[in-house]
Amino acid sequence: MIRFLTNAEMRSADAFTINELGVPSQELMRRAGEAIADEVAAVCAGFSKKITVVCGTGNNGGDGYVCARALMERGYDVAVFAAEGRLSDDCQKVKGLYNGKYVKEISGDIVVDCLFGTGLSRSVSGEFADIINAVNDSGAYVVSADIASGINGDNGEVMGVAVKADMTVAVAEYKLGHVLGDGADYCGAVTRADIGIVASGSYACAFTDEDIKAFFPRRKRNSHKGTYGSACIMAGSEKYIGAAALCLSAASRSGCGYVKAACPVAVRDALVSSLPQVIFSEHPDMSASALAIGSGCGADRDLYEKIVQIFDNYMGKLIIDADGLNVLAEYGKDVLKSARCEVLITPHAKEFSRLTGLRVEQILSDPVGCAKEFSCEFNVKVLLKGATTVIADGDKIFLNLRGSTALSKGGSGDMLTGLICGSAARGLSLVDAAVCGAYVLGSAAEEVSKEKTDYCATAADILEAMPQTIKNITQ
Repeated sequence: MIRFLTNAEMRSADAFTINELGVPSQELMRRAGEAIADEVAAVCAGFSKKITVVCGTGNNGGDGYVCARALMERGYDVAVFAAEGRLSDDCQKVKGLYNGKYVKEISGDIVVDCLFGTGLSRSVSGEFADIINAVNDSGAYVVSADIASGINGDNGEVMGVAVKADMTVAVAEYKLGHVLGDGADYCGAVTRADIGIVASGSYACAFTDEDIKAFFPRRKRNSHKGTYGSACIMAGSEKYIGAAALCLSAASRSGCGYVKAACPVAVRDALVSSLPQVIFSEHPDMSASALAIGSGCGADRDLYEKIVQIFDNYMGKLIIDADGLNVLAEYGKDVLKSARCEVLITPHAKEFSRLTGLRVEQILSDPVGCAKEFSCEFNVKVLLKGATTVIADGDKIFLNLRGSTALSKGGSGDMLTGLICGSAARGLSLVDAAVCGAYVLGSAAEEVSKEKTDYCATAADILEAMPQTIKNITQ
């Protein structure tokens, strides 16, 4: 797993390493600057050796002076563009050790961005905004130190203006700002440089193929349908038959033993011939291993009453999506606290806004905090969809980094609900099922995008890619 720290968590790790382990801050700055220089030198293989290092006035700027000195000692043509202002103590000290040349304009084959670090908390303006614009207009290959300058380290927000980096060297640990909001679009390819800072605790984590592979254990030959559980999905209406089709089809590819549909007669009649493996009924199977409700159901009072009845009587794993969330928002979300079963909700930002009363902008500025707070207050698991999906189980946070904009189309959420329900039915916990489902769906979207582009890929294409995607992960 890959872990991601907040600014506060990173400051705490810095302080622990300096104060408790006795590693001087100057030594950490030396390690950081030289690690950045190593990455820049690797990039130089495809460029000439003219490098400009843009140094700010804080410790990120100090990393830049160390980097510039290290590259100069290796024989590269290096110059520093120095921002004006009062320098931090450590920055002042390492600047004094740099005896190379300075420039007044930003140019070169490679520009190293060491203007701001992850702790930026105010909008960039004036001279600093001009410097960032000059970096972006330089036409150079841009390597950012720790995070692209102008990007908020906690949420990936562009603080007025930001460097558009080709590559970012994350110092010590990955930061949430690398993957949330606009961070991924501005930071480019992110690599981590371990400089010996010790961070201990429970941090947000993202899974890799190797982690997801564990969710697909080798199946026993001596097994049967009942071995792999039953998934029951309440989905669809006369208006939204396709939502049910996608949800049920994805569940059928999850590995569970039975997929059952609780849907109106019109939905059954439309789908029964194309989904012969699905067992259709008008009423949910309350003995199912996992139950999902909401996709294309229509947001009315009747749906809310069905959810309340499930809360009172169902003892398995429950996933609530789409219209199920909308009726909770309209008729009362406090009923979540009375559920006898485990509950996972899967909103996108707008649905979560309706449910919480928060503005969409508030949610996007702190998706981790908002998901965590709701999870703790209502004792539910939360999967908050986005370019980086946030999954909260109380204070535990998981991130899904897989996916493409091919998922920014109707039907993606329905497939995710089906995958999660089927995965939970075959034995995964709700959180593991959420992590697994989001990862598989995102990975399938990436594969389809390579062949058909994000523009042309459809939900049906992604659905058909799921078997090969799972095969690739599990081999």
